Amino acid sequence: MHIHILGICGTFMGGIAVLAKQAGHKVTGCDANVYPPMSTQLEAQGIALIEGFSPEQVQLNPDIYVIGNVVSRGNPLMEEILNRGLPYISGPQWLAENVLQGKWVLAVAGTHGKTTTSSMLAWILEYAGLAPGFLIGGVPENFSVSARLPQTPVQDANSTSPFFVIEADEYDTAFFDKRSKFVHYRPRTAVLNNLEFDHADIFEDLAAIEKQFHHLVRTVPQQGLVVANGKEASLQRVIDKGCWTPVEKFGTDADWQAANAHGDGSFDVVYQGKSQGRVAWGLLGEHNRMNALASIAAARHAGVAVDVSIAALTAFKNVKRRMELRGVVNGISVYDDFAHHPTAIETTVTGLRGKVGAARILAVLEPRSNTMKLGIMKSALPASLKEADQVFCYQANLGWDAKEALAPISAKTQVYDDLNQLVSAITQQAQAGDHVLVMSNGGFGGIHQKLLDALKTVV
Repeated sequence: MHIHILGICGTFMGGIAVLAKQAGHKVTGCDANVYPPMSTQLEAQGIALIEGFSPEQVQLNPDIYVIGNVVSRGNPLMEEILNRGLPYISGPQWLAENVLQGKWVLAVAGTHGKTTTSSMLAWILEYAGLAPGFLIGGVPENFSVSARLPQTPVQDANSTSPFFVIEADEYDTAFFDKRSKFVHYRPRTAVLNNLEFDHADIFEDLAAIEKQFHHLVRTVPQQGLVVANGKEASLQRVIDKGCWTPVEKFGTDADWQAANAHGDGSFDVVYQGKSQGRVAWGLLGEHNRMNALASIAAARHAGVAVDVSIAALTAFKNVKRRMELRGVVNGISVYDDFAHHPTAIETTVTGLRGKVGAARILAVLEPRSNTMKLGIMKSALPASLKEADQVFCYQANLGWDAKEALAPISAKTQVYDDLNQLVSAITQQAQAGDHVLVMSNGGFGGIHQKLLDALKTVV
């Protein structure tokens, strides 16, 4: 089958392209911005890419068009597809019908931590010899790819693994299907990591998101498992709407708890009051301990003993763009992190503070998610950056005044709408021993390498 993917360079749709190619399909695709690293990854898989959405692409004559949610009415190629009555389908529905059908799906949902927890869970299953398939919105360093089909398990060379781990996003499916993506996945094991207000461009309030999460819960079978964050009142409201599946909770006074956490990141795993062993790793912060508990609980449902999960997490290498050290120049460390929601920003900065102690943290922020661009959460930014010593904000293409929003911390904040000026200002402030933490859910104009190059001049 030949499939042509509209919006192929997004992380999710790019993952679908990889899976379809691995499954033996002919895959082509297009996007408005075809550029590395996704373009090079896809081209390395033999997937032909087209820049833009020209209506002439219908001459490729694919069997079906797979539509990403970046595509809206008015898109010239989409309009041509509609006018000609050509077959099309959303990415999540194609995935459900062609990859997930008949699989034991382990879906990880939540406002924060989906990528990291999915990566942990996939790695645990891999470590245990279960050879899962996965589609993750990032690149787990234990795998170096974001998506793959289920493989042959160590225990049974004559079969393909039944397990598939997927990062379950609550964002809508497509312009013609406004349900959350995760409703299509029908998991047997569902992880509900946390739930806050986000995606203000499509959800009017937290209750609207809770409704979508409940739609997910309604699809989990009686013989399945819901693994839920016991600290989140929002998730309890979701479960209280109706749940026909056993629930295990992680967090304070829950089934799964973390105890005796040390500054090096290590902690004890406790299940129903009994210690199960100690995770010894380099990841810091309560959020990572919670992610670990969720992944251990989900893996146990798939048959992985807790001690095996603990051993796997000790060998877990994290995910690219999650506190990823991009380089050290003249004693100045530059990190890349995906944080873009105030809660994630606070968690990331606090986590780095726990690692570096009294050393200076220079936080560099690009508010570029749809929610941040709308200014819905701008008032929460100052508090989220309280642990940073200096704050640099890039406000290009914002619909609100970042300087005004960050006024409560104006004494330590600089705001720029020119990337080169931003890099210059950071370089002038940085000194040996500093930690420069860059936070954005986009490429940020390649600022990481620009900084590393500029910092070579720091004396």
